[in-house]
Amino acid sequence: MRLISYTGQSLIELLIVIGLLAILLPVLFYGFIAGQQGRNQEDQQFQAVSLLKEASEAVRNVKEADWNTFAIDGNYHADVSGNKWVLANGPSTFNGLGELINIADVYRNPTSQQIVTSGGTLDPSTKKVTVTVSWSTPRSSSISSTLYLTRLTNLAKTYTTTNDFSTGTLTNTYVVSTPNTLIPNDGEVDLGAGGGGGNWCQPSKSITQVDLPKQGVANAISAIEGSVFAGTGNNASGVSFAKVTMTTNQDPPIATISATFDGYKTNSVFGTNNYAFLTTNTSGSQVVIIYLNQFTDPPTNSKYLQAGSINLGSGNVTGQSIFVSNNLAYVTASNNKFYVYDVSNPSAPVAKNGTGLTLTGVGEKVLVAGSYAYVATNSTEYPLEIINISNPTSPSIVGKLEIDTGQTGIDVYVNTSVSNPTRAYLVTNWVSGKKDFYIVDVSNPSSPTIHGLSSYDTGGMNPTGVTVVTGNRAIVVGTGGTYQYQVIDITNETGTLSACATLQYSTGVYGVSSVLQSNGYAYSYIITGDANAELKIILGGSGGQYTSAGTFESASFDPSYNTAFNRFTATVNTPPQTNIQLQIAIAAQVNGTCQGANYTYIGPDQTTNSYFTPASGIISGGIPYVSVSPYYINPGRCFRYKAYLSSTDSTKTPALYDITINYSP
Repeated sequence: MRLISYTGQSLIELLIVIGLLAILLPVLFYGFIAGQQGRNQEDQQFQAVSLLKEASEAVRNVKEADWNTFAIDGNYHADVSGNKWVLANGPSTFNGLGELINIADVYRNPTSQQIVTSGGTLDPSTKKVTVTVSWSTPRSSSISSTLYLTRLTNLAKTYTTTNDFSTGTLTNTYVVSTPNTLIPNDGEVDLGAGGGGGNWCQPSKSITQVDLPKQGVANAISAIEGSVFAGTGNNASGVSFAKVTMTTNQDPPIATISATFDGYKTNSVFGTNNYAFLTTNTSGSQVVIIYLNQFTDPPTNSKYLQAGSINLGSGNVTGQSIFVSNNLAYVTASNNKFYVYDVSNPSAPVAKNGTGLTLTGVGEKVLVAGSYAYVATNSTEYPLEIINISNPTSPSIVGKLEIDTGQTGIDVYVNTSVSNPTRAYLVTNWVSGKKDFYIVDVSNPSSPTIHGLSSYDTGGMNPTGVTVVTGNRAIVVGTGGTYQYQVIDITNETGTLSACATLQYSTGVYGVSSVLQSNGYAYSYIITGDANAELKIILGGSGGQYTSAGTFESASFDPSYNTAFNRFTATVNTPPQTNIQLQIAIAAQVNGTCQGANYTYIGPDQTTNSYFTPASGIISGGIPYVSVSPYYINPGRCFRYKAYLSSTDSTKTPALYDITINYSP
């Protein structure tokens, strides 16, 4: 039998245990030490976060108490003086935590006004604050927070009343009072669009009136500077045509009947300096052309001589509307046709498009601008149709307006002096609960659409005519209802349209035309049912002679001390084919005053060739903090702004409603 010895085995096991303890005990020891340090680090970090929040709040309190005390670049720490926070110079250490508050300048991109890390222009009303809390034990660490603090005590200067604007310099612009229940004497600056002292929104029923011969009911009218052309169509008791000569060098104008023409029942009339074109009910002579410088009764010269006529077809066809441009006559007829005739030889007109172009309905009114004819039809489906006339021998309908109300077109206006009008103004027959005046976007002739909310209810009047005049006003006339002459403010096409003036003519108004004279006077001419004074002349405008461009330069704003001018916001209106731009200027005082200060106007890129431009009815931007040769300087003391207004459409003007300047005290 063998005996087994356990002595050697026990020794081996003891050696193994000792080896394991040699390995594990240092790990356990250092783990204990690290855990203890981690807890200490966490405690330090927790205290550091609390101190960071406290220092940040202290900075905010100091800034809100006094910007000028706060906004000094440098290194600080928060301290308490009395019962309020203060910023003491340099960093500080407390309970092993170091606190550093750094205040530094902020620079912005001069165009976008975004904060940039390099370059840019100084923003004196914003400071960058970096708060850092650090500690060295048990391990070196730090936490920080960055704040951008802005001056809250900025001041503002606002220009909005007529008094505010009237102190400025007006060059081909004018200040007009606008009704505003919230702002007494509210005003705006407009381009000098028409008037000679008149105001469309404050009309007199007539400054001059004329009794046309015989007792016919006049319903046809057109006008050019110095002449009004009138005709009758509701019955045959009046003369077919009368030319009324107007003096153009005085107000009120003197109206004199030059001569007349008879023998036809007239439906529409179009006049030039040398000829008049009538559409009639006479078969075989649905268009009659008259010499305006030849007569049948010389030397009396009271009856015009007929030059020629146009036969639109046999049967009951009547001529409805006519417009003449570049020796081409555009005619609509009761057979739903649209015709083009060469009238360069008025005694022998030549058809250009054969048997005519078929419309959806009878063309009640035709106007031509550029390459298109705009026709108001009596169709309930398409009350407005647009025709491409670039090829007179083959005109084609390219656009139709559908309004889905069952109403028919009565009259249409486009500015015929503009080659590519963006707006047409349509009136329809009145139906209770529906609108009967529409602003139509025709910038794309193939797709005319009603422009936003741009419609208006004449309130029971049956419209007979529409025209658009200077200063963003439309005039609608008619019969029946309460007011037969209504002036509509069409300045804001995105809002609800409303009338700024109404007049009553109990006998009705059967047609309207308007003229802006070269001397700046603007008139509307209406044909009424008043048998003793059918033609009435109304002075309009807004107080200034029309020009295509003008400027408004504000008076100097002097806060009485040097200051940083920060931003501005202007409310403007820019109807189609108009524009308004702004520049700003800041100058140094001269002998303690802004009188005699020299101004350099600049735009957003800090040059005299750039301009602040509108977006959605607002012009706004940061005012550059720079010095520009020779005189612009910001911060500075003397502030001005300059508005540049322009229009390519004599019926429209941009408007400056108000501007607010933000500056730092």
